[in-house]
Amino acid sequence: MNQGWLRDPLVLGCTGGVLLSAASVGLYFVLRKKPTADEIEQKRREFLVLRGRIIDGTLLDLMEITVDGQQRRLIFYKYEIAGVSYECSQDVTMLEEPMRMATSTPGWPASVRYDSHNPTNSIVVSETWTGLRYAQVAETAGKRAR
Repeated sequence: MNQGWLRDPLVLGCTGGVLLSAASVGLYFVLRKKPTADEIEQKRREFLVLRGRIIDGTLLDLMEITVDGQQRRLIFYKYEIAGVSYECSQDVTMLEEPMRMATSTPGWPASVRYDSHNPTNSIVVSETWTGLRYAQVAETAGKRAR
């Protein structure tokens, strides 16, 4: 059998190119910067702000917990879609600015943004949007109720 095609410069060049490309792709995946958990969470919030639907919900609780030696702030809320009730929590530790202006009193209504294809994927607060009512609105409503 004639093995002359193995010495053909075109075959050797193409083989070398394919091997170099495969090595480059492998090196990229090994050395690329992997996103942190906070960056993944921020991308999720951005997606929901851009694409999520808004529905009424209710705040259940605001809790501070310690995870791996770090203080984390969680907000618990619930909402209902098509007769199914969802109870969720969101880590709002990185979102102090939107949380500072809003009231987070348990039992108060809130707007919830959720993914219509995955209703369990939801938020109440992000960097550019908040479903929490502002404290001034809450105080006005409280005065009217008296």
